[in-house]
Amino acid sequence: MTNNFIAQIACKAISFTGSGLRFTTLFASAYFPSSSFGQQFYSEKPAESVSVAPQPLPLANKRIFGIIPNNRTSPSLKDYELLSPRKKFEIARQDSFDRGTVVLAAAFAAEAQLTNASPAFGQGVRGYGRYFGASYGDFVIGNYLSEAIYPTLLHQDPRYFRRGIGSKRSRLGYSIGQIFWTHTDSDRTQFNYSEILGNSTAVAISNAYYPDNRNVADAVTKLGTQIGVDMASNVLKEFWPDVSRKFYRKDRQ
Repeated sequence: MTNNFIAQIACKAISFTGSGLRFTTLFASAYFPSSSFGQQFYSEKPAESVSVAPQPLPLANKRIFGIIPNNRTSPSLKDYELLSPRKKFEIARQDSFDRGTVVLAAAFAAEAQLTNASPAFGQGVRGYGRYFGASYGDFVIGNYLSEAIYPTLLHQDPRYFRRGIGSKRSRLGYSIGQIFWTHTDSDRTQFNYSEILGNSTAVAISNAYYPDNRNVADAVTKLGTQIGVDMASNVLKEFWPDVSRKFYRKDRQ
């Protein structure tokens, strides 16, 4: 994997915050022009020309770029172990109250205030406080619904399982695909109801504390944006060890 490819992945993922499904459309059209896109999600057999899977990094990778929480990433599906409901809630707690989540909420709040996304919140310090509270609430509610509550009720696994091997194209499709297909507690694959229902419920709840933008079109936009952000997050989780391996090679030595 080249430095240029890694840089493109990171930049596209980070710049996605307000772009909704643009991220998905961009990668799908660029890398998956054929109908075989959906068939690569859970293919465990890499192409014959792929390289050997990289070894896990010896350093901690709890945050991507030192900010984005990375608590629910599993190195692979090999030797799968069942995740108990208690551990699912623990993952949601770690993601929700990580300092990186606070930083991300602050950034999202600043962007929303600059664009006057919710005029009723106002401007100034008081207005920013409202934006921050709403943004942080989105993260916490979304995390608990999609990583703990629905996965427990539906017996689905909220973790992201890295592929780590295969071509860049197949790994990209795999990481995006885990938004729609996930692992179950019975060691099978299933449509990711937890992701879709969790974020849909979070959007519905957010109407209680967002005084503006309560129509159907705005709700669909919010849901699309959240799903797109989660896609970008999956791509970063898939390729982060590759990025980290290059950035921190000297530190490991």
